[in-house]
Amino acid sequence: MSKKNDIQLLRINYLRGPNVWTYRPVLEVWLDLGELEDWPSNLLPGFNERLTALLPALIEHHCGVGERGGFLQRLQEGTWAGHVLEHVVIELLNLAGMPTGFGQTRSTSRPGVYRMVFRARDEQVARSALAQGHRLLMAAINDESFDVAAAVAQVREQVDDSYLGPSTAAIVAAATDRHIPHIRLNDGNLVQLGHGARQRRIWTAQTDHTSAIAQGIARDKDLTKRLIAACGVPVPEGRAAGSPAEAWEAAQDIGLPVVVKPSDGNHGRGVMLDLRTRADVEAAFEVAARHGSEVLVERYVSGDEHRLLVLGDKVVAAARGETAWVTGDGRCTVAQLVDAQINSDPRRGVSEDHPLNRLVLEEDESVLGDLARQGLSPAAVPEAGRKVLIQRNGNVAIDCTDQVHPEVEHVVALAARIVGLDIAGVDLVAQDIGRPLHEQGGAIVEVNAGPGLLAHLKPAVGKPRPVGRAIVDALFPGNGDHAHAGRIPIVGIAGTRDTTRIARLVGWLAQLRGQRVGLACADGLYLDRRRLAAGDARRWDVAHRLLVNRNVQAAVFENDARAMLRDGLAYDRCTVGVVTDFDGAGTLAEFDVQSIEQMAKVLRTQVDVVLDDGVAVLNAADERVAALGTLCDGEVILYATDPQVPALLAHRRSGARGGRAVTLQDGSPVLATGSAETRLPPAARLARGGLSDESLLAVIAAAWALEIPPDLIIAGIETFDAHGIPSAQPA
Repeated sequence: MSKKNDIQLLRINYLRGPNVWTYRPVLEVWLDLGELEDWPSNLLPGFNERLTALLPALIEHHCGVGERGGFLQRLQEGTWAGHVLEHVVIELLNLAGMPTGFGQTRSTSRPGVYRMVFRARDEQVARSALAQGHRLLMAAINDESFDVAAAVAQVREQVDDSYLGPSTAAIVAAATDRHIPHIRLNDGNLVQLGHGARQRRIWTAQTDHTSAIAQGIARDKDLTKRLIAACGVPVPEGRAAGSPAEAWEAAQDIGLPVVVKPSDGNHGRGVMLDLRTRADVEAAFEVAARHGSEVLVERYVSGDEHRLLVLGDKVVAAARGETAWVTGDGRCTVAQLVDAQINSDPRRGVSEDHPLNRLVLEEDESVLGDLARQGLSPAAVPEAGRKVLIQRNGNVAIDCTDQVHPEVEHVVALAARIVGLDIAGVDLVAQDIGRPLHEQGGAIVEVNAGPGLLAHLKPAVGKPRPVGRAIVDALFPGNGDHAHAGRIPIVGIAGTRDTTRIARLVGWLAQLRGQRVGLACADGLYLDRRRLAAGDARRWDVAHRLLVNRNVQAAVFENDARAMLRDGLAYDRCTVGVVTDFDGAGTLAEFDVQSIEQMAKVLRTQVDVVLDDGVAVLNAADERVAALGTLCDGEVILYATDPQVPALLAHRRSGARGGRAVTLQDGSPVLATGSAETRLPPAARLARGGLSDESLLAVIAAAWALEIPPDLIIAGIETFDAHGIPSAQPA
């Protein structure tokens, strides 16, 4: 078989919000198969065998068949290269540790051209997987070699560079479980939970309530000890030293053995324990001085190291460490024994998937110091049966949450409150965490801001603790309503008929209710009556700013089909979703949208994202628009100028009380719930900012959905011309 020409990637577009494909971000790729349009998988000799040899786990892909092996069945029957590429990319993402199950491939009106999409939590990771998948597919088609491991490593490297750290990811996952939206604010771990005025921010395990003063105190270990000791918290006696000689003098005054450590170090770096000689103390001073701005000498407390996670006034998780030892055999060096007896533990490694770190002796000064005090080095060969201490701390990964004594919990929470931290990692040394500290000479040695959560999420021994959920519950107390989910009221308006004016007037009515309202529409980006940005604000990158703005208490978004096809919606869910019409398909040829049926698939996204206690507001004069109501998770309000429209009449008769509708009767807007009606002043009397009767009803229906009282709706419409947002307002 002759070599096949490469698949051409015509367009790659990252849809960041809900879109025509799914609620979640996807990478959309337009493919030109070229000559491969005439070569489905069953006509390519040996292709299926080569592909499955490269990616054996493709057997797990259900595809449209809906069962294990479904995709392989499609390969045997014959499927096109765009569909195969979709599954190859998904499998590479699975192998790289960012699993996804969603993908679709659809033909376009151009022969041989397809749109292929797949779930993409991160754009750069998705692009990397696409590039590697494209190369793998063409290698399999043309019977060329391909290094799958290297491709997966490339994608995994991009995952490591792009994805959230484990602590932040755990909190975000817990927020997602509670349907709390999140927005990543930088390339690191700064994340916003919730929207607008109801948002909270986290940075790893720090929150926007974590005091900068408390952080400063926690960084200064000597100051921390003095403050908590003054309140009765047990701490080891100690003091700062400015030189090796002063360190030895302090050690003599305190009493041997001692600990020497940096005053502002972290992760246990530069900490030397159980020092008993002048030489050891002075050598430890030099090590500690390299890891901090000041050196502390403290009384050595005998026992195991523990890390307790404190949230507010409660201990929500606890982990214990243990010392690491090897036993000599008279043949192997210390380094070889460490690899054989410690590093061989599958729980040890260098990635976040491993609860214990792999030990590299030459890189750990504390380990080297302990070896030297035993008269050994990494290259030494201990005699058979000799036990060698390798590491005193750094193995805090044994869950002991259920063993914490109430008195220990009290004193640990007290220490965190004294420092002023809302989330703290408190380190203590004790023989038994199930007994009060004063009974065993235990002590708190550090109080840390921004503690890592991995030891509690993936302990080496014991059960994982839901610390991410505990943090989210503290940030968003309560359950049930959207305030507790960090959500502000959001109105989305899709279509072409008067949508800018509708958005402006709905925003004005919400503002009259006493809320600070953000508005993104074709006229610009607004907060109340002030324009924040000129030009069309229906683009995702502009409209999304409203959700980040802490001043925004409610938001109104005008959405046109072009922006939805290009970017997706700027929000994940909304309180009210309005669809006015399916016009405008003739202007969207670049997206291969050419019919009303295709337009309906695009604009249904606005209804798909309505919350289960939200409302879809739909134009009943167009039966196809009214039919979107069956897709809504929440309630539906229909509107039409003609009260006899069949869809509206049927809707009013639906349900136990009847559906809600807004219509005109004798020239007056009417709010109807089943047979009950509330008549508003005649439409002719209302100053509507240039709106047609139909668009006026859409505004009234949206305001009703927002639970704005009828008298306020009337007052707002009457005053809109005088006090509405002027499109000529300077930026």
